[in-house]
Amino acid sequence: MNKQTIFRFAGYKCSLCGHEFGPGEVTYVCPHDGGNLDVVLDYQAIRASVQISDITSQTEPSLWRYLPLLPVSDPGFSGTPLHMAGWTPLYQPERLAKELGLQQLWVKDEGRNPTASFKDRASSVVVARAREIGAEVVVTASTGNAGAALAGMSAAVGQKAVIFAPKTAPPAKVAQLLIYGSRVILVDGNYDSAFDLTIQAANEFGWYCRNTGYNPFTAEGKKTAALEVWEQVLLKMKGAKKPLALFVSVGDGNIISGIHKGFKDLQALGWLEQMPRIFGIQSENSAAVANAYFAGTEVITPVSATTIADSISVDLPRDGVRAVRAATQTNGAYITVSDEEILSAIPELGKVGIFAEPAGSTAYAGLVKAIRTGQIGPDDPVLVLNTGNGLKDVKSAMKAAGEAPVIEPSMKALNAFLAKG
Repeated sequence: MNKQTIFRFAGYKCSLCGHEFGPGEVTYVCPHDGGNLDVVLDYQAIRASVQISDITSQTEPSLWRYLPLLPVSDPGFSGTPLHMAGWTPLYQPERLAKELGLQQLWVKDEGRNPTASFKDRASSVVVARAREIGAEVVVTASTGNAGAALAGMSAAVGQKAVIFAPKTAPPAKVAQLLIYGSRVILVDGNYDSAFDLTIQAANEFGWYCRNTGYNPFTAEGKKTAALEVWEQVLLKMKGAKKPLALFVSVGDGNIISGIHKGFKDLQALGWLEQMPRIFGIQSENSAAVANAYFAGTEVITPVSATTIADSISVDLPRDGVRAVRAATQTNGAYITVSDEEILSAIPELGKVGIFAEPAGSTAYAGLVKAIRTGQIGPDDPVLVLNTGNGLKDVKSAMKAAGEAPVIEPSMKALNAFLAKG
């Protein structure tokens, strides 16, 4: 760890008991109560040496433009996928906004990351951390995206990686894992069983565990999406009467908690004028965090998840407490949607050129429901986060879009088909 990292990285704080630890005292979760750890930055030192213009004037087209706000050093490897995650495109689909009756709508497309999902953010930072501490092997549990992200980022720098995934993971995602050259082990069970096995293996073999809701550096990677929203949208909304409403799908809870952490970091620095309202969207068939929110508690009770959106299909969210707080502490909310609504949202985004996998379309389905129930009005500025590319799960995309017709290769056949309307 170099001096620049030490300067920024002050230690950890347990999200449950509040106990604080030095940078070298713990690695994963609080040893007292198992609570998720928040990375603590030295805000005073950052404020004294970094200005907003130091960030906004950069030409670096990746999440590494926010290096002064990250607890790792620049990993190097410029020109590789590791150094190209983040800084994803932000669309303003006016036709979609008009259909929804919204004055301002943005869609941030995380499917444009190197391995086509939001998870590249966390894996980039975790791999950078692994290299700092000299980890020989990095391991993770995944339904596909987190594993693909770790495999891709590891391949870029020659880092050994092991991925545990449920045998039910979409074939396209398993193919990514194998192509990137990681050691892939499919588990005859669900994500939660793969998660538990990963931790046991990490303890047994000394591997560095990337698991979300377990390794505190994952949230640090994911918070960079909030930093981009701040730079791409919020800085241009100064003086806005209403706060931005941000819609994000929720599985294990680490994306939404990471985004919340990013905004809290900006707030602590005095760089955030108005905290966005964060809306967490879950499938009705995987709603452990939403259930806790509706019950007015932070106690996360496991469910038996069966949603078609595999990336957010989780029985026991490992970052559930912080995920609940992301909504309660920002005047946001949780919304649940059916798998049918999730599938219907895929072609709705597709008609404006955005191809989302089910987990990504879940956020948009949540927005549609929020408008229908009056939680979002015409003058609320809204940003929807698409967390992954639709090519990750072609089976679901085809189910949403339907099959293409097949005709004979002749004008007669074409005219007959067109005549049917």
